[in-house]
Amino acid sequence: MIERRIGGQPLEHVVGWAAFAGLRVAVGEGVFIPRRRSELLVETARTIMKPGDVVLDLCCGSGAVGMAIAAAVDVELLAADIEPTAVCWARANVEPIGGMVYEGDLYDALPSRWHGQIDVIVCNAPYVPDGEIDVLPREARLHEPLVTLSGGADGLDVQRRVIAAADQWLTPGGHVLIETSEWQASQTAELFRASGMDVEIVHDEDVDATVVIGKS
Repeated sequence: MIERRIGGQPLEHVVGWAAFAGLRVAVGEGVFIPRRRSELLVETARTIMKPGDVVLDLCCGSGAVGMAIAAAVDVELLAADIEPTAVCWARANVEPIGGMVYEGDLYDALPSRWHGQIDVIVCNAPYVPDGEIDVLPREARLHEPLVTLSGGADGLDVQRRVIAAADQWLTPGGHVLIETSEWQASQTAELFRASGMDVEIVHDEDVDATVVIGKS
């Protein structure tokens, strides 16, 4: 384990778990490590949800956000990711607590029976602009899949797709919560407004975390 750490592997991959929102989330080589700033996504979702809601953790990675939400509120949890390794880890984390994990490209992963049935979508889509990938910490660049980091030229490519198709899956009055950076938040908010949603921006200075909320 010491040799692996000295070799540059992230500590969480070496020990096999990451601390997140008071939980131990199982992770391993090749999966995105949940960041502390994503706890704002969880905290914000908790203020919106009610017991029995259907919640989708989209771009779920290891499933950490969905796990933390389900630990606080009794919800029906769905999770989806395009990356096969992430899906394996998400299943290890989410299925034991009664959640369902799907593999595929955003909403294409979901069975059609969930059309119009989801109350809350939480999404930590990749939002790093492609031109900034090279300046990310070495641990992220070399040990986390590029698909979990790269958001296209302006960092918003995946967010655009998430927002554009959300209304097909949400219940009336449903919410979409997207983690983004503080400097991108206004652009993310405009994407929501263009889709006819009401928008709120939440920022936590202590952990430098920003969440944009769209309500259908």
